[in-house]
Amino acid sequence: ILNTSFCMATVNKMEAVRYHGPNFPLTLETVPKPDPSTLSNDEIIVEVKASALCHTELHFADGTLNLGVKPMTLGHEAVGIITHVGSDVPNKRIGERVIVYYYVGCGKCRWCIKGEEHICGQLKAEYGFISDGGLAGFLRAPSRNAVVLPDDLSFVDAAPVGCGVTTAVHAAKMGNVQSTDTVLIYGCNGVGFGLVQLMKNVYGCSKVIVVARSESKRAKALELGADEAIAGSEASTVATAVRDATGGEGADVIFECVGKRETMDACVGWAGALGKRGRLVLIGYHAGDEHDFRCHPMPMIVYEQSIVGSVGATLEDLKEAIAHVGAGKLKTVVDSTISLSSFQEGLDKIKSCGCVGKIVCIPEMN
Repeated sequence: ILNTSFCMATVNKMEAVRYHGPNFPLTLETVPKPDPSTLSNDEIIVEVKASALCHTELHFADGTLNLGVKPMTLGHEAVGIITHVGSDVPNKRIGERVIVYYYVGCGKCRWCIKGEEHICGQLKAEYGFISDGGLAGFLRAPSRNAVVLPDDLSFVDAAPVGCGVTTAVHAAKMGNVQSTDTVLIYGCNGVGFGLVQLMKNVYGCSKVIVVARSESKRAKALELGADEAIAGSEASTVATAVRDATGGEGADVIFECVGKRETMDACVGWAGALGKRGRLVLIGYHAGDEHDFRCHPMPMIVYEQSIVGSVGATLEDLKEAIAHVGAGKLKTVVDSTISLSSFQEGLDKIKSCGCVGKIVCIPEMN
């Protein structure tokens, strides 16, 4: 005899990577699927086909990020197929291949009105940060957050666009990049590989230099168009190497993707890697006083340098990123694909800096 109640319960469940607070292990759990009957008028449900891992998940696990929401499903780089739509969403959207933008602003503040909801002070949702995210079988979101993918872009290659490429697109704007700039990308993997291609293929920068500890990552950066790659195993030697590579001038723009004190120290100061009127764009971060950013103001004043932070991306940045990838100007770099149940192996590989490119989880591989 078929136990229909058991079958229905199973059908309405999915696996998800769950966060239970800082310094607690992340776990794979069976949780309820989003319920189509509870969708708001403008919401959709996406069956996740691929979701990229990010260093952000490690920051949650070790307490670097603690936004006070638990338990919660992690993951903010999800792609898939729309399976259900709210009453105000055209039925023709069902079946669309989409990538999910992970911010939902209040829609009323000055930042949201300007299309910069990623810095909204009253976010309604932020998937994988304060709201259930995409390291799961299904994800619900407003329909405007579901951006259609090019037909020839696979789910695996599309997933890293959601953070790796969009973060690069936004950071380039924050750095006011010009075609005449010499650009330094300090720390090169997901975002860094996106920046290399963006600088060369979209901005047409005169010179792009990368710093990475891994020989394989330096090789990949050169393959993607970087003009020079510097070994970053000793941060104390980086500034001199950059100065040597730029005729003593230093870089016009530095994208700092590491966020450790020694790497930030290499960028600034009288003999730092940042040149006159240079722009230092801070992207990476680590917890603890030992990684505070410190710089005496005098060199920055005399050299007329500026520092700016860059976080996430706007919805328009995501659309631009997809357009660049669709046009062949950028491609994502995928280290490997794994099942969702193997997520911890993927995070361990990220933590050990053992991957070249992004690790992508496939829910249906379970």
